[in-house]
Amino acid sequence: MTSITIYHNPACGMSRKTLALIRDSGIEPTVILYLEQPPSRTQLKEMLSAMGLSARELLRAKEEPYQQKGLDASHHSEDFLIEAMLKAPILINRPIVVSSLGTRLCRPAETVLEIIPAPR
Repeated sequence: MTSITIYHNPACGMSRKTLALIRDSGIEPTVILYLEQPPSRTQLKEMLSAMGLSARELLRAKEEPYQQKGLDASHHSEDFLIEAMLKAPILINRPIVVSSLGTRLCRPAETVLEIIPAPR
């Protein structure tokens, strides 16, 4: 049995679609409402590493805190950007799905199919 965790924002259509694809496969994932319960620094770094993404690649540039904090400046370090995401979790792009088969930023939602078993 594959264990799956989704870092979910119910207000996000992409996140809702990804969750539905997981459930359609016959799996009930652990759902983490990451705006209320953000990942720890260690968890976020582990997810970034597993996805092969930099912190900048995971940032949501359309969110207000991005402009407020001047995060578009290229000189910010990886740790600075991670700290910004931990302080304002809305900056973390979503949904992130973690399974024993891999970790993915599921944009598009169908990316989740790469890391869940085929539907029963």
